[in-house]
Amino acid sequence: MWEYEGKHRPDFYIEPESGQESVWDYPRPPVIVTDPRLIVIKYRNNIIAQSNQTVRVLETASPPTFYIPPVDVMMEFLNENTSSSFCEWKGQASYLDLELGNEKIENVAWCYHHPLPDFEKIKDYLCFYPSKLDCFVNDIKVKSQSGRFYGGWITPEIIGPFKGDSGTEGW
Repeated sequence: MWEYEGKHRPDFYIEPESGQESVWDYPRPPVIVTDPRLIVIKYRNNIIAQSNQTVRVLETASPPTFYIPPVDVMMEFLNENTSSSFCEWKGQASYLDLELGNEKIENVAWCYHHPLPDFEKIKDYLCFYPSKLDCFVNDIKVKSQSGRFYGGWITPEIIGPFKGDSGTEGW
């Protein structure tokens, strides 16, 4: 049973400084917040997505994930594949591959075509893995969350430790 729900910080949290956010203050279940910052997704010199109409999903112990409206994504570079996963809060996720010229990178993004009711706002929005593509928040390159499965976006104002880091297997 997960004991952390954003109501109190555990003993091992890192104290945030002014202007920083602790992932231990994010709630569980997660919430959606709008974010007006410029988000850019690139592969080499190709812009795959660019938007200042995104939303962040905030969940205890994880860096935020940024969801981009499909109108701001170069969908001609993406193809949905047969991969899927299930989130207890958001529902069934579908995955997309990047296909650019002769190159193909599998599972660079995911989306929810039929999200659960509390997450209708992210319906068909795309979230990209910063471990697979270059993701930027207001020109700051995002660091990827550790772990093969996680897709959190780490920027300088986000403080952990984060789920997926070494030693976090128990939580």
